[in-house]
Amino acid sequence: MNRICILATDGVFASTLMHAKDFFHMAGLRHAKRLGDEASLAFDTLIVSPDGGPVKTFSGTEITAEAALVDAQVIILPAFWHEFDALRARAPQVIDWLRERHAAGALLAAEATGAFWIAQAGLLDGKEACTHWRFQQEFAARFPKVTLTPGKQLTDSDNLFCAGGTTSSSDLYLYLVERLYGPGIAQGMARDILFEVRRSYSPGRIGFGGQKLHQDGSVLQIQEWLEEHFAEKFRFEDVARQHGMSIRNFMRRFQAATGDKPLHYLQRLRIETAKGLLSTTRKSIKTISYEVGYDDASFFARLFRQHTQLSPNDYRQQYRHKGG
Repeated sequence: MNRICILATDGVFASTLMHAKDFFHMAGLRHAKRLGDEASLAFDTLIVSPDGGPVKTFSGTEITAEAALVDAQVIILPAFWHEFDALRARAPQVIDWLRERHAAGALLAAEATGAFWIAQAGLLDGKEACTHWRFQQEFAARFPKVTLTPGKQLTDSDNLFCAGGTTSSSDLYLYLVERLYGPGIAQGMARDILFEVRRSYSPGRIGFGGQKLHQDGSVLQIQEWLEEHFAEKFRFEDVARQHGMSIRNFMRRFQAATGDKPLHYLQRLRIETAKGLLSTTRKSIKTISYEVGYDDASFFARLFRQHTQLSPNDYRQQYRHKGG
């Protein structure tokens, strides 16, 4: 049995703990129903604690763990409100557990202060991360080797994922559901849970973090610039010149560092953002096309189909269809 483990510690926000539990349990039930075997779950979703015993949540409620720190393919680290030094002193085994599971290929996903655990394990050194705005100063002081990005609500790097808050954690979990169970399950859940949720960020950025694990600082700066300006009109020649490169050198270095040609990378940023808008808003295709950088909605629709094998309308309908 594959496992998704959700860490419960003293001071955990019960709402974030149970949000993750219900989210992935629902995904498992949908997957089993689609396979016609409702008694079989692809992933067992467990609440675990450092010693397997109960924990007292932020609001004082006691929650019973279902296991201790067991093997897992996915580990969710919910938000907590507790003095972190005291917390890790009482549960030092959590750090070793995270290191061991990540080395074995597990996906680690943290909401808000949950990122402190991954950073304390040293797994985020030299990598991008985010946390809840209230704790950014403390996080930056504790973990100077981590690239904290205060302006972002979602980050991913080397199977390490961070979400700044509740809405962004839902987008993160949807991304993980798509990886674990496929796009159909993720689309159905987005339709039922997140339709019309307002966001102040673009969930389309997630999934690009693995392409930032390179040593070309100039290319990394350009990737970050593209994340902020992907919808604008610009020429790659100008972007290259602004970063001290000829267009030929820029094209070569960008592909060598990321594995993608710059235009394809930009298209993916735009299409992923469009997918989020299609699934979570009622905006017209024309409006979405314009918002992600394409004045020609017909061209946008053709490009969308190239990247997803679906038209924008078909993609949106998959979220609204009852059998999704």
